[in-house]
Amino acid sequence: MAARPRVLITRPGERAVPLARALEARGAEPLELEAMRLEPLPESPAIRQAWLDFDNLDRVIVVSPFAARCLAEGLDRYWPQLPLGPRFYALGAGSAEVLHRELGVRVHLPPAAAGTTSEALLALPSLASLEGQRVLLAAGEGGRPTLGDTLSQRGARVTRLALYRRELRPPEPAMQARLREGDFAALVVTSGELLEHLAGWCHKAALNQPLIVSSRRLATLADNLGFLRPVMAKGASPAALAAAVADVCNLNGADHDDLEKG
Repeated sequence: MAARPRVLITRPGERAVPLARALEARGAEPLELEAMRLEPLPESPAIRQAWLDFDNLDRVIVVSPFAARCLAEGLDRYWPQLPLGPRFYALGAGSAEVLHRELGVRVHLPPAAAGTTSEALLALPSLASLEGQRVLLAAGEGGRPTLGDTLSQRGARVTRLALYRRELRPPEPAMQARLREGDFAALVVTSGELLEHLAGWCHKAALNQPLIVSSRRLATLADNLGFLRPVMAKGASPAALAAAVADVCNLNGADHDDLEKG
């Protein structure tokens, strides 16, 4: 029996699980490369005020599954019954799934074919004109300013609420060796911050291995960092990433609909 191709996945914490399942279904062997930890921020006056003012919001935009989880936990402490006013938006299916499961709300998403970028979300007609509307942007510390800046330019009164921090850490020695020697069939990265962090451990052999990314922006960044074989998946969902891995590794595993979430 041929050995399954080993695929390094970099999604932190629980977010790695759906991707690992999708890769296993395709016939790959996922290996978690832990180089980032997500940590909820303690409740600050700004966070507390955002919870108290939640019923005055028009729209709530969530940029990641972890932000969705932090949002749900905060609202549970302050609002036993969720206010009906805000409309919810998310960049990807994973965030939407958390919001639907934890809060029971309808979530607006970009079309699957458009991808899971800020630009794809901003293309939604319902976000085209926001004059005077109050928008809460739930995210982590740092990150791209594109979403918040564009919403403000469209007339929204934007509150960018940082609910968690990302802590970069060196990979474990065994993973450092794999990156140094290129001892893997593919590397999956969906964060620019994490890609820049890991590039320092990727020697020539690793730079020649397939790198699966989730957007054109990341593919361009990969080129600039010296990766020679960046492959852009059709989105950041586990199924899309696993399909891209299957293409470069010549796999023919299952493609289940329930792998779309994560």
